[in-house]
Amino acid sequence: MFVPQKVYFTRGVGRHKDYLQAFELALRSAGVERCNLVNVSSILPPGCRRVSATEAAKLLEPGSITFVVMARNATNEPNRLIASSIGVAQPADESAYGYLSEHHSFGETDERAGEYAEDLAATMLATTLGLQFDPAVDWDEREKLYKMSGKILRTFNITQSAQGDKDGRWTSVVAMAVLFP
Repeated sequence: MFVPQKVYFTRGVGRHKDYLQAFELALRSAGVERCNLVNVSSILPPGCRRVSATEAAKLLEPGSITFVVMARNATNEPNRLIASSIGVAQPADESAYGYLSEHHSFGETDERAGEYAEDLAATMLATTLGLQFDPAVDWDEREKLYKMSGKILRTFNITQSAQGDKDGRWTSVVAMAVLFP
């Protein structure tokens, strides 16, 4: 059984005439192109600690099977705004698990896509912790309630947005949580 002990958050953007090559360039921009990426669902294991880009680079071995929670999006429409975001919600209790959410959108800025992804992760965690909330209430208000409860320690996001290439080449964006043993 593999339970990640470390997590690294990264993002990237790539542009190319070919869809797959644009995606590979986005992975290169994120620093994970040399790994065989395996998408997993959205649980942040208990006690999983965040590592820096420098530490992550030492842990990423060429060809290694690397588990990620990844959001990705692409367009070849000139000037179309795309975004990919990972939202994170960590419980105050370090022995409890948290949530990672993936959000892929069109027409949203970094800020808007990031807030949405963060809201998704926090809402998933809040429901697991039994916190009562009104889903119709704005994210800013719910965020305050979640944190005031003392059960949610922190929420944040990592987001990459980009405008589609003006000449119609593929533009690809990725945001991800990379999980390590």
